[in-house]
Amino acid sequence: MHLLNRNTVMANVLSEYNELIPVLNRFGIKLGVGENTIESLCTSYNLNPALVLAVLNVYIDENFYPDDIGDIGAEELVDYFHNTVENYNCDLMPNIEKHLNAFIAISGSEQDTNNASAKKPTKDSQNQELNMLNILFLKFKERMSEKLNNLMNYEGDFPDELLHDLKNILIKHLSSDFNQNLCYAVIFSVHSFQKDLAAHNRLRNRVLSPKLNQLNSTDIKQLQHSIISDHPHKHDDDNNHLTNRETEILKIIVKGYINKEIADMLNISLNTVLTHRKNIIRKTGVKTVSGLTFYCLRNGLLTM
Repeated sequence: MHLLNRNTVMANVLSEYNELIPVLNRFGIKLGVGENTIESLCTSYNLNPALVLAVLNVYIDENFYPDDIGDIGAEELVDYFHNTVENYNCDLMPNIEKHLNAFIAISGSEQDTNNASAKKPTKDSQNQELNMLNILFLKFKERMSEKLNNLMNYEGDFPDELLHDLKNILIKHLSSDFNQNLCYAVIFSVHSFQKDLAAHNRLRNRVLSPKLNQLNSTDIKQLQHSIISDHPHKHDDDNNHLTNRETEILKIIVKGYINKEIADMLNISLNTVLTHRKNIIRKTGVKTVSGLTFYCLRNGLLTM
């Protein structure tokens, strides 16, 4: 597989990888790219080619690791992840729900008609299958929305096992009497979202997390200002719920110290540190060091 570069013609890429269309939309790039190269499009849209290429290559190649993320700014990376969350919440998940609702409605009415002509009950096991599919998706939507609504809360990959089950039930176990075209539309939309989630997880692990670990004082100041000024609705007083000791320990955690080191530093027991850490996780809803770093940046807890 050939990696994309600055001179790659974007139209050729989109023709081969249709799944990149919503990814480009997160950068503000719309269809109608003409014969523009990636670099010329980035110039037109005032984008950083290094970030765009890193994202696109991670999406199309499961084995790709960016050699150098030094040219990627923390602020623009955070903006991309915010745009991704908005795309998931407002476009991709509603797209699955729209197709699934249409499939359930049409298939249900077709079953009622068939059952009536065959003098069978209208509410049979097949309608129960449709209801269970809807319940399965709603469970996924609830779990996914909870995770997406807090961008900082990264612990493991985004959950897609419920999507996996939904797709496999449609393929393997659903009655063949249901509307096949609409069933295919649901499967295709689920599959597309699964691929996007997998690529997004790779991007988080290979670009976002390493970038957070490289933060210096200038990056911290710039990112903190960006998060607070560009996303004021996300700034809250959650940190007021932390005690002074919890805030102190939180600041030490994001500097990379482990529990034993924190205990020695503050002259407290390891169990006390663990208790404070559990309270911090409970109150912030954030478990990872990268997520807690975001939390501190957003709430002004990191100082130079």
